[in-house]
Amino acid sequence: DRAQAPKDVKVIKILGRTGSRGGVTQVRVEFLDDKNRSIIRNVKGPVKEGDILTLLESEREARRLR
Repeated sequence: DRAQAPKDVKVIKILGRTGSRGGVTQVRVEFLDDKNRSIIRNVKGPVKEGDILTLLESEREARRLR
């Protein structure tokens, strides 16, 4: 289990709701330390464009919702 530093990211686009209750939002985020790198993540709780999130791990990427 390799440790890595938490990464701060900025929400650039809300992609939609997912999860059986719709309690999870799929978002595209860009890394604050590397503007041309962006990934898709699932976020629990209220979130809007422009929010800054801290990812405890930045390798995993969410599958696109259909």
